Amino acid sequence: MLSPASRIRPRARSLHVPTPSALASAALSAALLFGASGVALAAPSPDTSGVRSLDDVTITGTRSPMRLADVLGDLTVIPRADIERQGYGNVADLLRQRAGLEMTRNGGPGTNTSLFVRGAESRHTIVLIDGVRVESQSTGGADWQNLPLSQIERVEVLKGPASALYGSDAIGGVVQIFTRKGAGWPQVDLGLGAGNLGQVKADASVSGGDRAFDYAAALSGERGTGFNGFTNTKSSSYNADKDGWRNYSASLRLGGRIAAGHRLELIGLKSRTDSGYDAGKNADDRTLTTSEAARLGWNAQWQPAWTTQLDLAESRQTLETRPTSPYLSKTRVRTASLQSFYQLDEHQQINALLERREDRLDNTALVPAGTDERHDNAIGLSYLLSAGPFSLQAHGRRDDDSNFGQIHTGTLAAGYRLGGGWRLTAAAGNAFRAPTLYQMGSVYGPNTSLPGVEPLRAERGHNQEVGLDWTRDDLELGLTTYRNRVTDLIAFGAAGTCRSTVGCYGNVARATLRGTSLKAAAQTGPVRWTGHVDLSDPTDDSTGKTLQRRARRFASLRADLQPSGLPDWTFGANWEAAGARWDNAANTTPLAGYGLWNLDARTQLSKDWRLQLNVDNLFDRRYMTANNYAQAPRTWFVMLRYSPSL
Repeated sequence: MLSPASRIRPRARSLHVPTPSALASAALSAALLFGASGVALAAPSPDTSGVRSLDDVTITGTRSPMRLADVLGDLTVIPRADIERQGYGNVADLLRQRAGLEMTRNGGPGTNTSLFVRGAESRHTIVLIDGVRVESQSTGGADWQNLPLSQIERVEVLKGPASALYGSDAIGGVVQIFTRKGAGWPQVDLGLGAGNLGQVKADASVSGGDRAFDYAAALSGERGTGFNGFTNTKSSSYNADKDGWRNYSASLRLGGRIAAGHRLELIGLKSRTDSGYDAGKNADDRTLTTSEAARLGWNAQWQPAWTTQLDLAESRQTLETRPTSPYLSKTRVRTASLQSFYQLDEHQQINALLERREDRLDNTALVPAGTDERHDNAIGLSYLLSAGPFSLQAHGRRDDDSNFGQIHTGTLAAGYRLGGGWRLTAAAGNAFRAPTLYQMGSVYGPNTSLPGVEPLRAERGHNQEVGLDWTRDDLELGLTTYRNRVTDLIAFGAAGTCRSTVGCYGNVARATLRGTSLKAAAQTGPVRWTGHVDLSDPTDDSTGKTLQRRARRFASLRADLQPSGLPDWTFGANWEAAGARWDNAANTTPLAGYGLWNLDARTQLSKDWRLQLNVDNLFDRRYMTANNYAQAPRTWFVMLRYSPSL
């Protein structure tokens, strides 16, 4: 049975596999070989979806700067070049073609979107914008459809449990979005684009700076008339109108040196999406989502080996539907954190963390006052070792929640370079997700005044993973196998333990998320090949059924070409495929697999002008990622950019 929040905002997903290329076939064979062994594994090597140097610095894997080559977790880094190549859409569109990630959507752009990381629920993934946690305390998880691309410099995706670093919610992983930062001479970037489905997009940004002060500001807006995303003509909610969408966003990032070794930074972002959905035959029903994030940070280097980072942050999420089914929910999350990074010597580092988080939810379904709050105090400690071919990372954290007390989490990861370009990694850890304020305090939450009814417990995850990767010249391979057992899953079930007669939330489910992922990249002449194959087995242990809307097989293969005869042009082709899956928990409503071809091209028209062209779903494939919700038909988009040198 779907929860009340799910009925308001349905969720979705999908995949099909035509005959793949030789690279994809080799990847599939290797993944099957390792998957059949039954070993629990995870990925050591970063995703090879873009051309990057292993000396690039990442943050998300340890909450501290680290070379990409030293990361032990299953980390994907998506640089600005890949973001621009996407052309249009939101963060979920960008992530859907990456290993271990699946997207479902209830119709067209702007409608409710879910992202499953290694098969984990969307609410089991933390979303951070420049370190600011963004989530809803009603539906759980972030509003993926409300995260635009134009302000983003890069995205880092850490797959696997990370509560020992980030606290609640990181059962599936962490997605961190970094906005653009100013540097150097003033730069202006203007973009204007249009396509079918009534799509129009415009954005503008200005940035620059030096060692003393830097700045970056951006504005963007896009809209589309869309298409009719709901296909069930027999439903009382069906409306034959087009479900259009509008999104407007703005961001600001300021940084300055206040003394030698001391830097202050202020970051702010706001995004608002207004999208259509079907709730009645004679109304233009709309879903309005607003996301806001702000952070004030102070980075201080007290000694050559000792640095601290103090952050004060706040995010707000608002969800409103109208007019047929009026609903309003507001979430506010405030955090204050102090991190300390101390380098013992050139091989060892210790990180320490103090953090406080305060959640607030305003929702009319909450009893008795329509408002609820809670807080969490946390302390964390990490040890990082890199000595020759051997690496070790240990993370521990204690959270003290005002509602259900203390929770301890930890992660231990190790890596060893075998020589010849080979590297082996292994990791084990646990994670948790605290019940949302809506799940606990609404009319659907446990009524503890009834005999034998207990409060909701935190959902728990226990993960083991092993990874093997190989790099030589222009060829990269990475294999990941994992097993994540999730217990005390909160599900919306039968009535009797709460104030509602419709149904109640309870810790009634458990699941095992296991799978194998193979990633590969190769350079053959002027063509850069990247691809992945994922074989997964997301199982509801209570019933033995496959978890709904997760494909057991999905893959992608991409080719990027820069012809020698056309030095100003780059061409890209991407094939993505998903196998069949089930739309419901009982595994009685199937969703067919699918395969899509997407093309893109880019040219530098002159020093300051460039043109981007995208065609998605080239062969106009009809498919669904949630039952009764159509996905976008063939879509084309043209973007013209002007970046003058000042």
